[in-house]
Amino acid sequence: MQIPQPAEDTAGEVTVSGNVGRLAATIDRLRREIHDAQLAAEGRALIALARGVLVERLRCGPTQAAQQLAALAEQAGLSQLELATDIINQTAQDRLSDAARDFLTRTGAEARDAGASSVAVRLRTAESGVLYATDSQMVAESLLEHALAPLGATAVAMWAAGPDASLTLAGYAGFSAEEARRWRYVPPGVATPARRALVERQTVWFSSLSEPGLPSIGQRQLSGGGRVTIPAGTGGRILGVLEICWPQPLQPQPPQIHKQMEALAELCAHTLEAPADQRAAAPHMAELIDLVDALPDPALVLTPQLDDGGRLTDFRIHHSNSRFADPAGRPRGVVTGALLLEAYPLAAGDSGLLEKIEHVHATGEPFRAEGMTLTALADQVPLTTLADISLTRHGDCILLIWRVQDEVVRLASLLQHAQRLGRIGGFEENAQTGEITWNSQLYELYGLTSADRPIPLERLRERAHPDDATAIGRFLRTVLHHRHPSATAFRLQRDDGIIRHIRVVAEPVFDADGRMAAIRGAYQDISAQHWTEVALAATRDRLALSEQQVDERNRLTLQLQHAIMPPARGPVEAFGLHIAVRYRPAEKEHLIGGDWYDTFILPSKQILLSVGDIAGHGIEAATGMVILRNALRGLAATGAGPAQLLTWLNLVAHHLTESVTATAVCGLYDPTTRVLRWARAGHLPPVLIRRNRATELSMIGGILLGAVSDADYAEERIQLERDDTLLMYTDGLIERRDRSLQHSQAQLLITAEHPTASLDHRLDHLLTHCNSDTDDDTCLIGVQLH
Repeated sequence: MQIPQPAEDTAGEVTVSGNVGRLAATIDRLRREIHDAQLAAEGRALIALARGVLVERLRCGPTQAAQQLAALAEQAGLSQLELATDIINQTAQDRLSDAARDFLTRTGAEARDAGASSVAVRLRTAESGVLYATDSQMVAESLLEHALAPLGATAVAMWAAGPDASLTLAGYAGFSAEEARRWRYVPPGVATPARRALVERQTVWFSSLSEPGLPSIGQRQLSGGGRVTIPAGTGGRILGVLEICWPQPLQPQPPQIHKQMEALAELCAHTLEAPADQRAAAPHMAELIDLVDALPDPALVLTPQLDDGGRLTDFRIHHSNSRFADPAGRPRGVVTGALLLEAYPLAAGDSGLLEKIEHVHATGEPFRAEGMTLTALADQVPLTTLADISLTRHGDCILLIWRVQDEVVRLASLLQHAQRLGRIGGFEENAQTGEITWNSQLYELYGLTSADRPIPLERLRERAHPDDATAIGRFLRTVLHHRHPSATAFRLQRDDGIIRHIRVVAEPVFDADGRMAAIRGAYQDISAQHWTEVALAATRDRLALSEQQVDERNRLTLQLQHAIMPPARGPVEAFGLHIAVRYRPAEKEHLIGGDWYDTFILPSKQILLSVGDIAGHGIEAATGMVILRNALRGLAATGAGPAQLLTWLNLVAHHLTESVTATAVCGLYDPTTRVLRWARAGHLPPVLIRRNRATELSMIGGILLGAVSDADYAEERIQLERDDTLLMYTDGLIERRDRSLQHSQAQLLITAEHPTASLDHRLDHLLTHCNSDTDDDTCLIGVQLH
């Protein structure tokens, strides 16, 4: 057969003529038709599925469902494929519908109209392609074509995770066949982007593959491009990894793209799940139990426990071998069959055992650790065990082996750590051969290396400070001559010029015939203790002086306070008022505060009643109290009302004192009208007892004194009646650490209503039964109208 040659046309272009050209054109046309047919078939599958949903919802036949779908699509201005996708998403409520809904939520209205339907159609079309694919290779091609290419991705790889955390290329698209053959299998432990997602059990984004320097499929072809690797799994177990590649560096992606990637990985997980015949080939449970029973170490077989949504929640102890001993002392039968977190709730704590089990179950990567602390509860008492742990996955089960460390080895290790922490060095001298054995800590104390010869005990004077020669002589005579244990402290002078304070202890060791066979002992570096004792001695001297100064300061404060307000004061009768006061100082002298009270008859015949509380304790609070109390007396002589008096007193506290702040209540009683005008500055309001019922006066406005320079205070009036009793107090009367102030105020009203014979008895009753626990000063004024 003669093959026609290409001929040039008049324009100089090469054309193909004859049967070969027609055949090539036919093949290209058929290829496009097959591709279009595949797309149409996938679209028809989604439309058919949506019609089935309408049949079920509308209780109609297929023809009516098809007509209804077409009518709804025309009304909504959508294609039937877009409407079908929307119906499926509303019905499914799965990961794909979540991704589409997230796109709608996070984008604007214009973007929704432009892209929301395409995102949903793209994801559902990819799902349809996955469902109808016959192998993982077709799944990868469908994902790239329908879901990833619109996002700019040019290649995709699907990795299947092995039981040993290896990775096998299950499907690919966008890579050459030669590149796929090179990356057919990745052994365990080889660092790749896909393995990182497997080990970390989370999505990993790479803006450019060249940044982490991890080798991966297509690295030469897409060296500067971005990648994302997403673990794909179900039931807490990672079945594989989806790796998506872009030709250019990848910018940070919005959350809706992250959700779409995770939804596609979930599609891959169902594809990568082993078929039933392969799962049957996995190690049978009976074989695994036989293996566990033959192990020389304690072992457990754990099986995963999933909730209704298929999520891993815990592991069940399916089997324990005969060598297993529960750390809490429970029988094997109690532990076997229980959930891991029920039997060992502290496995989810600091030891991280549960996290390690979950990691092995998810990735298949074995885990081994020496000296891991396991904690169990016995009657709510934590018991710790040190053990070597081994975790391996067998099928869907986890084999947990723990080997409790040998007691002798463990105690030796503890002794070594104790010697290191206590800076203790041990030695032994053979009395017959003269051989000397030092441990590493003793070489370090002496400033020597292990290549240097140990120094005999009898030459200790040569290394000690001359002033310590007498003490060392008594020590050596006791040990070497009298053959008794002994100890002493001395200053060690090292070759490097450093002086250390050392305590040495030694004892003779005798053989069966009573002869001294060896001398054993230990050196301990007590330099830190020595200098601490020196510092403590100096500190004690300073503290003694400080305590003397504090005692003197407290004594002066108490004298000042008692001079102004004696703890006991007799009742006062004035203009039909019976006035009684009580002052209870703090029991602890260092808590002496600035509480004050005052009752004073003004030249206008009005009676000034006030209580206040200076913030803080000590001499500063007491002097501040004197300033404000005396200032209020002087200001009250002007005839101003309580609100104006507090306004002026606030200026005194803010400008004329050293940053004093205080609360106060000020009242003026007019005997002619029996009206009490009062105001408060951040203080608790007075209590009125009328007809044996106690109520708190209004919480009128007023900021504490000294906080700001300009402050206004509200004023109220109350008409007193015969036998009324008014109480004014500081918070030391009621304040408790274990209760709120509101609760203490309510208790005060109940206590105040207790019937008493006189006003003095009422005040004494209040001091006795208002059980405050802050040990603060307390001022209490009682006023009763006859």
